[in-house]
Amino acid sequence: MADRIVQLDSLGSFEPRYVSNIVWAYAAAGESHPKLFKKVADHVVRQDSLREFEPQHFSNIVWAFASTGESHPKLFKKVADHIVQQDSLSPFKGEDLAVIFWAYTTMDVSHSKLFDKIANYIFPTSEEINEWP
Repeated sequence: MADRIVQLDSLGSFEPRYVSNIVWAYAAAGESHPKLFKKVADHVVRQDSLREFEPQHFSNIVWAFASTGESHPKLFKKVADHIVQQDSLSPFKGEDLAVIFWAYTTMDVSHSKLFDKIANYIFPTSEEINEWP
């Protein structure tokens, strides 16, 4: 199946969940397919916007790359830049954020704005805590 996907001209007809599930499934099975992972990463990087992707899609993708050791710095930058631009991380489950943080540290990818955004969301200031209902 991976070879057939790699041979496609484009992954444009794939919904974000399919893109993320493909690499997640290979990584979960302990299989690496460098050409497939590159195809998926290049597809994500080429997107004008990642607004169609849900938080779990991001965590699945970066987890798959980190789990298999497949490096694609532009993919990690694109995902991090998108997350940092979000007004709030409230759509992200704690597990999504933990997996994303784990993947970036595992791959030794530094993105201080991403790390700060996650830390500030997880550890709110005392002023923000006082605003809680």
